[in-house]
Amino acid sequence: MPTPVYDTTAPVLVTGGTGYVAGWLIRRLLEEGFTVHATVRNPDDPAKVGHLTQMADALPGSLTLFKADLLEAGAFAPAMAGCRVVFHTASPFTLNIEDPQRDLVDPAVKGTRNVLETVNATPSVERVVLTSSCAAIYGDNIDVAGTTGGILTEDDWNTTSSIGHQAYSYSKVMAERAAWEMADAQSTWRLVVVNPSLVLGPGLAPTQTSESFNLLEQIAGGAFKSGVPHYEIGVVDVRTVAEAHMRAAFLPEAEGRHITSAKTMSFLDVADVIRRSHPDRPLPVRTLPKWLLWLLGPMVDKAVTRRFVARSVGHPWRADNSKSKQALGLEYHPVDTAIEEMVQQMVDTGRLKPA
Repeated sequence: MPTPVYDTTAPVLVTGGTGYVAGWLIRRLLEEGFTVHATVRNPDDPAKVGHLTQMADALPGSLTLFKADLLEAGAFAPAMAGCRVVFHTASPFTLNIEDPQRDLVDPAVKGTRNVLETVNATPSVERVVLTSSCAAIYGDNIDVAGTTGGILTEDDWNTTSSIGHQAYSYSKVMAERAAWEMADAQSTWRLVVVNPSLVLGPGLAPTQTSESFNLLEQIAGGAFKSGVPHYEIGVVDVRTVAEAHMRAAFLPEAEGRHITSAKTMSFLDVADVIRRSHPDRPLPVRTLPKWLLWLLGPMVDKAVTRRFVARSVGHPWRADNSKSKQALGLEYHPVDTAIEEMVQQMVDTGRLKPA
């Protein structure tokens, strides 16, 4: 198994420090004794950054928080000064949007370009690790059938999403393409990309903002108690994703993209896992007919368009994670445990009402 080399003599930067994946990544960096620079919207808001400063107090490394706006030119320069590695994790993950260009695409694409322009102007940076997504590899589940062998690999790119269809996926593919374009135009730093599937598991912040939590809240909270779509998706533990970033950054030979996905699950599979530890919750026990979703989905949720139903519901999802295991030496945490811990955390914090 390849072994990372943790040289802690230079600081590292994590953008989007209050994010779901970023929290666990910062924890791992602090455990290894790194000096971590993290950018956040408001370093002086203890409600947003308190969990980070508490971690830093308890772990060997040190943490300095910097204020930075993704869309403000030069905003990342103070935080990046002297850093050898930049982890660019900052990007919105939400499906509840009013303006997809403003709310998703601009922060993802312009933000990535902004960070990498600062990397180009910072001689100390040797490597950039970008948090991309499997959404940059495929758009709708039907796309999987068109791949070699019917399984997604790092060679595949999402070509079917647009600003008007699967806007989140479109933002991820456009941001990653922008990153590769900038990386290929220079020779002073290396880009390594992590492409997670749906990230699950407990958060480190008291209130974690991620679409993953919204989905689990809907399934465990009874929104789907009459039934769920027959929809498959890749899933992965958040701690595995953080470890993938560590290995992408500090394995000398790490390169390219890395699908980071433990296994495929359907929404009903997720409900069955929750049922084992929370049997009294109002969980779905059946899948809904596709024709019914096609007819009523757009009336219930604007994200459930008829095009989405036609192209994703009932179509299998498969991805090859062998590169992450072989090149990064990644070992996957059990996702069932991640789901159980995530739901229990939402119960404990009051996000989920008692059953």
